[in-house]
Amino acid sequence: MLKIYKISIVAALAGFLFGFDTVVISGADQQLQALWNTSDLFHGSIVMSMALWGTVIGALFASYPCDIWGRKKTLIGIGFLYLISAIGSGISTDPYMFSFFRFVGGLGVGASTIAGPTYISEIAPASKRGRLVALYQFNLVFGILVAYISNYSLQNFGNEPWRWMIGIESIPALIYLIGIINIPYSPRWLLISNKNPLLVNKIYKEINQRSLSDSEIQNILNHDEQSDKLFSRKFIKPLILAFLISFFNQLSGINAFLYYAPRIFEAAGLKSDSAFLSSIGVGLVNLIFTMLGMYLIDKTGRRTLIKIGSVGYIISLSMVGLFFLLNWKGFLIPLFLFVFIAAHAIGQGTVIWVFIAEIFPNHLRAKGQSFGSSVHWILASIITLIMPSLLSKLSNPGYIFFCFAFFMVFQYLFVIFLMPETKNISLEKLSSKILKT
Repeated sequence: MLKIYKISIVAALAGFLFGFDTVVISGADQQLQALWNTSDLFHGSIVMSMALWGTVIGALFASYPCDIWGRKKTLIGIGFLYLISAIGSGISTDPYMFSFFRFVGGLGVGASTIAGPTYISEIAPASKRGRLVALYQFNLVFGILVAYISNYSLQNFGNEPWRWMIGIESIPALIYLIGIINIPYSPRWLLISNKNPLLVNKIYKEINQRSLSDSEIQNILNHDEQSDKLFSRKFIKPLILAFLISFFNQLSGINAFLYYAPRIFEAAGLKSDSAFLSSIGVGLVNLIFTMLGMYLIDKTGRRTLIKIGSVGYIISLSMVGLFFLLNWKGFLIPLFLFVFIAAHAIGQGTVIWVFIAEIFPNHLRAKGQSFGSSVHWILASIITLIMPSLLSKLSNPGYIFFCFAFFMVFQYLFVIFLMPETKNISLEKLSSKILKT
């Protein structure tokens, strides 16, 4: 069992780079706008959100290399994208060059949300699948925390601190590349792609200390219906589930907050230095409650965690909106923003990548993951694009938080009436169960 944890941790390091890459831009946000003297619209649509549009493209098309070349080779390619992006962004001389290399990094982020969870879900035993796939999310939030700490430490470093903030990502990208080369191929992908049970069993035994039985091999092969099309009536249920969980994930406002955390904290009355420090607090809360979510996900199940998170969202977002509208400055807004992060970490943050990776059959898992991830990232890109304009033009940011709270009421209803429980069921049985309902 130790072997499978080691392999899963290495694969999940793609999530660390995802988290670091996503949040590191928040430290450079206002420096870059001042340096290149760009409008709010240009800054939001080109400089800040270009990585997210790369993420959309990466998420849309990553299923193809995942299926053709395999999950492992795709994860290696992702490492190179992160490395090129970090170096190129750090040496950029204008907003267009910067945006191009951020776009390259975004391709890596989008592809990692497909390849990472898909790979781990396929090597994990059913009883530990939630916890192991959630390692991707743990690494993601750990990357967020490290990025916040890095931004705080480098905010006054050199003449142009933003170059160091962005460029330092090349170090973890190189470490990830060295580690990912040595992981094995996904046994399920190998079985479906080359129909070689002997090779598959050799790798599976290496990972799980046991061989696949003949019935397990046959069960996997029985789900290999290559003529199936993802966008068909047959798969309408998992498509709806993937769409809705991704839709609600972004309509909570999580990416808008992570990208503009220092700016939001300053709007709440904190000074610049305190805003950066509060961002580190966000990273710590995110990490702690993600660890709690990882501990609970295979015990209480996916639905319970999303319910808890939904209630936490509604309360925290409503309170933040109220305090902004009443113009209450001080510790109350940061306090409820921390509650918001805790609600996200224990609920949607822990569950989303696990759930999407579970609900599609083996031969369509990468494409299904791609669909859900694309919905997630398209919404994230749109919200990130318009946030600078909203924050500067709205008379009070409280209205934004009330809007996010409103959507979280519908997320709670989604969990109650539509979302199935997926814990402790093999991927093949789970796929059959969802398609029959």
